[in-house]
Amino acid sequence: MLWVPLSITAAALASAAHASAWPTSQRWGPSYRRLPTDAADIALTFDDGPSNETMRFLDVLDALSVPATFFVCGQNVERQPRTARAILEAGHALGNHTFSHPCLPLCPFVRVQREIARTQDAIAEATGCQVAIFRPPYGLRSPALRDVLPDLGLVGVHWSVIGMDWKWSADRIATRVESRADPGAIVCLHDGQSTRVRTDRTQTIQAVRRIVPNLRNRGFRFVRLPAWQAGL
Repeated sequence: MLWVPLSITAAALASAAHASAWPTSQRWGPSYRRLPTDAADIALTFDDGPSNETMRFLDVLDALSVPATFFVCGQNVERQPRTARAILEAGHALGNHTFSHPCLPLCPFVRVQREIARTQDAIAEATGCQVAIFRPPYGLRSPALRDVLPDLGLVGVHWSVIGMDWKWSADRIATRVESRADPGAIVCLHDGQSTRVRTDRTQTIQAVRRIVPNLRNRGFRFVRLPAWQAGL
């Protein structure tokens, strides 16, 4: 039996954990967590849709005249293709967030590939468009992404600010986002909850109503991700 020193095993595990979860890690392929600009631009992004709540988000964003980017799950797109189309029709952008929202580091290569490719197909079938950006569920990457993303014409996008909106009140969400926002920030919020059929995102919606005017008063301009993706 081959014995591996505990220190080497621990170091390997720590290295893999860093590559999977640390926002700035590039070990398993490029992953961008900020806008490549020194201007006071900021990007609102929403994960896990489309859901029963997405149209409420579109109404709020329209009232605030804010563009955003929605990282959608393929299973949700298949269930709500009209909502996926409505996101684009409202002037927002779409990104790939896998088909069933699994934890990718626990998935074999074939499943990672299938999850992402199937979502590309679902988005194309629903909207007629191919998306170019990808965000892994939970922000956890897999070594498979190093090969899968370029093969599918995708680039990884993480975030620099996460609102913790799946568990916090609107005031706490808004306070966190506003306190951490800076030029080039990418903010991660949620319009859905994994692939659940129904969810309640009222706290996030209320937070967005506060975040947008407050950040605009500080001189920030909201942008959608594909506007700068080509320059990454």
